[in-house]
Amino acid sequence: MAKTVTSRYDVAEHLRTPQEMAAYLEACLEEADGDAAFIAKALGDIARAKGMSQVARDAGLSRESLYKALSGERSPSFDTILKVVGALGLTLHAEANPP
Repeated sequence: MAKTVTSRYDVAEHLRTPQEMAAYLEACLEEADGDAAFIAKALGDIARAKGMSQVARDAGLSRESLYKALSGERSPSFDTILKVVGALGLTLHAEANPP
């Protein structure tokens, strides 16, 4: 019987277009249930797909601090989130919940 080889799934390998990145972030925002670290991790996935070094430069942060902020182990400041979202070429928007 042949041995099955598995590898770790990395969503960053599947985020190729800005539309895919935006859809992924939108889905994560819906599923987060108020977990800011979960959103930070999702932004980290998108940043890795786009290139962490370039995102760090565009956000005005060091690559190391960006990795830490988007690791999902802590909740980064909202200022950092806004810088990263802008560097990724994404925008945040608000929508009223249905009654």
